[in-house]
Amino acid sequence: MFSWIFIFWLLQIPKLVSAFTFKISRCYYIITEEFHHEGDFMIGAFFPLHTFYTEKKMPHSTIPYTYLDGYVQYNFKNYQYILALQFAIEEINGNPNLLPNISLGFDFYNVRFTEKDTLMNAGIWLTSHVHKMVFPNYTCGKKKFTAALTGSSWMASAQIGTLLHLFKFPQITFGPYDPLLSDHSQYSSLYQMAPQDTSLTLAIVSLIVHFRWLWVGLILPDDHKGNKILSDFREEMERKRICMAFVKMIPATWTSYFAKFWKNMDETNVIIIYGDIDSLEGLMRNIGQRLLTWIVWVMNTEHHVLEISDYFMLDSFHGSLIFKHHYRENSDFTKFIQTVNPKNYPEDIYLPKLWYYFFKCSFSDINCHVLDNCQTNASLDVLPSHIFDVAMTEESTSIYNGVYALAHSLHEMRLQQLQVQPFENGEGMVFFPWQLNTFLKDIEMRKNRSLYWRQTIDVEYDILNLWNLPKGLGLKVKVGSFSANAPQGQQLSLSEQMIQWPAIFSEIPQSVCSESCQSGFRKVSQEGKAICCYNCTPCAENEISNETDVDQCVKCPESHYANTERNNCLQKSVSFLAYDEPLGMALASIALCLSTITVFVIGIFLRHRDTPIVKANNQGLSFILLITLTFCFLCSLNFIGQPNTSACILQQTTFAVAFTMALATVLAKAITVVLAFKVSFPGRMVRWLMISRGPNYIIPICTLIQLLLCGIWMATYPPFIDQDAHTEHGHIILLCNKGSAVAFHSVLGYLCFLALGSYTMAFLSRNLPDTFNESKFLSFSMLVFFCVWVTFLPVYHSTNGKVLVAMEVFSILASSSALLAFIFGPKCYIILLRPDKNSFNHIRRKQHTRRKNSPKI
Repeated sequence: MFSWIFIFWLLQIPKLVSAFTFKISRCYYIITEEFHHEGDFMIGAFFPLHTFYTEKKMPHSTIPYTYLDGYVQYNFKNYQYILALQFAIEEINGNPNLLPNISLGFDFYNVRFTEKDTLMNAGIWLTSHVHKMVFPNYTCGKKKFTAALTGSSWMASAQIGTLLHLFKFPQITFGPYDPLLSDHSQYSSLYQMAPQDTSLTLAIVSLIVHFRWLWVGLILPDDHKGNKILSDFREEMERKRICMAFVKMIPATWTSYFAKFWKNMDETNVIIIYGDIDSLEGLMRNIGQRLLTWIVWVMNTEHHVLEISDYFMLDSFHGSLIFKHHYRENSDFTKFIQTVNPKNYPEDIYLPKLWYYFFKCSFSDINCHVLDNCQTNASLDVLPSHIFDVAMTEESTSIYNGVYALAHSLHEMRLQQLQVQPFENGEGMVFFPWQLNTFLKDIEMRKNRSLYWRQTIDVEYDILNLWNLPKGLGLKVKVGSFSANAPQGQQLSLSEQMIQWPAIFSEIPQSVCSESCQSGFRKVSQEGKAICCYNCTPCAENEISNETDVDQCVKCPESHYANTERNNCLQKSVSFLAYDEPLGMALASIALCLSTITVFVIGIFLRHRDTPIVKANNQGLSFILLITLTFCFLCSLNFIGQPNTSACILQQTTFAVAFTMALATVLAKAITVVLAFKVSFPGRMVRWLMISRGPNYIIPICTLIQLLLCGIWMATYPPFIDQDAHTEHGHIILLCNKGSAVAFHSVLGYLCFLALGSYTMAFLSRNLPDTFNESKFLSFSMLVFFCVWVTFLPVYHSTNGKVLVAMEVFSILASSSALLAFIFGPKCYIILLRPDKNSFNHIRRKQHTRRKNSPKI
């Protein structure tokens, strides 16, 4: 179907070219500035429909135009203003219940967009001078004036309003609402029919948010309205975290600013244009000429310009979204347009030109208002919508409502006058125009709406989508609406599937300064740039983001950990130094093996308890030490397996008591050797200590001291089950917290103190003439023991989790193995492998040799 449309459009090009290149009739140089539709009471209508040029040149950028000849430029789109005025007047004149026996008429004056000409036309109308001369405060004619109807720009209304304010003359404006015109100190009798755009910024920003357009441009007129709407947009966009890529103010003249204005226009795919038709006309024409087909235009007014020489298929405004105030369609107006022709309205100076342009009529040589050779079915409703739209526009609706407001005011005044004094002898209604102000302020318009309804009611907006591909199609399709009175979240309604985007886009366009940060990343602002311009950085360890464009990542709970993509928190598995894992299994096996070896040594000593080597090294203390070492090896098993409160307490108490007994036994053995060979006490005292086995009491005394320390520890701040959720990724490690660090280090310090004491005593007796000289092995074993636990302390404070537990088990096994190996290893070697040295004969020979080799004194 698109292909057929394209072919049809191509076939129309020759016709269009011929339509715009024919010889212009001389009637286009015989044109008046005004025309009149007679009535009892006259309305002054000041609309911009055409502009004169004294020589052929490019038109001014702010002057609206559609079709151009050598000297006259027309905007036939604005001709609907006259039709709306005519339609409202005919309805009122035909209504017997409103202004009976009174007719309304109008005087039309073209607005030239120069203040001098605008004020001149207004003065001519007020004084009824037909020779372009104005005499203030003097009226030549007998017309009964009611009010002036002005628009469509605020500037034209302000210029005329400055004059009418002097006379308190009623003025109704149909252009966009302007807060400047609501200043009653300057314009005391001016009434604006258009509703306020109180919700327009909210409506447009809601649409921007809906499509997630975070980087948009803004083009506004460089006047008070532009500055006000810029402030509103900034406030609303900051609240919704939308950034402005640029703000361009439309200058009064394009001369020096023209090139700079279009710079950086390609920074964004979405640009908002706000302003009235007149202020945007030059901008719209330039956009159309530049074919900016990659931009989605969001506007509050539609494109009004058609270039004569433009035969491109593409259009810059195709896919644009237009916000228009919601009005109920007037089907009677469409029917009225179908009846409009030059014959029915011979006073209209524009209808002949429309028929001449579009229906190939020719002007009669007799009268420029008479047409010959016209098409029989010629009607305005057959023209394309981009040339003439039969649907009543927003401005036309305001004109229609304004005429009705004036009619109701006249009707109320007439009823009031009849109540005071009935008319006599055919006397008509007599009043001064300024008297209408009282009624205009209070009159109720159609549908029971006050003239100031715009100030109290948030209007609804229709969202139109411009379909203009191929160019000339000119369809405006309603794709949504916005109502500020709707509940939050339901204000915007859109049918996305109906929207046609600019031809370059195959899906909803994106407009962002930076690409979205996906899940697992967060935004990092770029220094010196808007908040919408950012870099993406991965979330930190154990933090996630499961949405796009987050400012901060969310930390996972202690019981969870972040997955590799860092977009989800996973449940951590509980872990501990278990028997079934390699490290726990290895440590447990080593502990059992060493305890088995210790039991094996005990068996060897029991079997050879009558041999000299066993008897010579304090047999009783040796068995106590061996049994204690067995418990030392076995107590390490408390550290392996799932912790519980009992296991945590047993870990430290059994470890402390077992090692205290072991070290106390070594200390007792060393002291026994020293007492036997080196103490200088009186003989009786030494003999008593040796006979009573006094050194053996060191074991219970030292053990009781350790038990006291452990008791205080368990009573004040005992060990408890703790969780380490940070050491091992994805796991919560269960372990025993020592509770009181002071108590733990006190217990460990006490053990090191005993080890140091034992080493000292053993070191002092290392060269004594002991038969098997056990002191050397005691001192070396204590040195290894002391080094193991001194090394353990820094390792203990630098590790966490299961490694910490494994290090403590390793230290227990290593220090216990040192005692077993260095104290009992040599003895087992002699007992098992060198039994010849474990005999009394060998001992006698050894002692005899020692005495023989000793120096003589």
